[in-house]
Amino acid sequence: MKKISLGQDRFLRVTPMSKVFIIAEAGVNHNGSLELAKKLIDSAVEARADAVKFQTFKADKLLSKCAQKADYQKQATSVDETQYEMIKKLELDQNAHRALINYCKDKGIMFLSTPFDHDSIDLLISFEMPIFKIPSGEITNLPYLRHIGRLNKEVILSTGMANLDEVQDALEVLIKAGTSKVKITVLHATTEYPCPIDEVNLRAMQTIKNAFDVKVGYSDHTQGIEVPIAAVAMGACVIEKHFTLDRTMEGPDHKASLEPDELKAMVQGIRHIEKALGDGVKTPTASELRNIGVARKSIVAACEIRQGEMLTVENITSKRPGTGLSPMRWHEVVDTKAIRDYQQDDPITLF
Repeated sequence: MKKISLGQDRFLRVTPMSKVFIIAEAGVNHNGSLELAKKLIDSAVEARADAVKFQTFKADKLLSKCAQKADYQKQATSVDETQYEMIKKLELDQNAHRALINYCKDKGIMFLSTPFDHDSIDLLISFEMPIFKIPSGEITNLPYLRHIGRLNKEVILSTGMANLDEVQDALEVLIKAGTSKVKITVLHATTEYPCPIDEVNLRAMQTIKNAFDVKVGYSDHTQGIEVPIAAVAMGACVIEKHFTLDRTMEGPDHKASLEPDELKAMVQGIRHIEKALGDGVKTPTASELRNIGVARKSIVAACEIRQGEMLTVENITSKRPGTGLSPMRWHEVVDTKAIRDYQQDDPITLF
């Protein structure tokens, strides 16, 4: 059984060799079904994600009954259904949360959920949620930010639709309310489902890191797996990606989500990139050490040379293998006398 640990203080630690924290975002793709939610957890476990995340909300607290659907929601759900009606049937109650948390414990994966209102924050507090994920839509919600900030918990802040000033404002609220900056990870995101590839702007993630000296990550809404893998290569320490069991299911987020095999491929790709990034120290690897003698060159005789004959650029050259005198010592050899007889291709020696 895979065990999840964030260390004794539960911080998401970041070093050149840190493991990227991968969140499989189930969101509302359970369609209101506890059994479907459990199947999503199974899929996240099989993909070897670090956490599976749902959404916690009460429709009555989240939106007014006259709120309009986003364009992507209109395309993915019934035109006769209001956003309130759509959201209402996607709620998970307290018992459902408890069941899913226990199921995640049994499966060895971390349960997370994004709260969308104050009651939902309190519900997750009661379940001792280790990390609080702030969605992009709440980044300008001062009372909400203060509520989470006072907890001094690990925080992951999504920044879709925000400019740099709004990100700064949200960070200042969280920190002033009581959350240490070291506990905050800021995710770059583009709030569109699916996100057009030319609106990803991955460099903004690095802009956030440089501007605020915080840990950064990426919440991906593009189709496919290339962009989150690229984000890891650019320094993301957290990746969040929506997934579903079947993209053809009815619901607001299915069409912009990965299917199980794609989620597994994304996780595998990220783990490969982590290994490829290495520790940043430029030194020959173990496999390279075996190849040095084969690939490099040594100073050798270009023709037959007699003892006492002057060594010149005409009678010496450099050839493989690199087991003799390095050509970097060329100046030590030229214009000296041969200490012995050499046949063509014999390695030149100084003594």
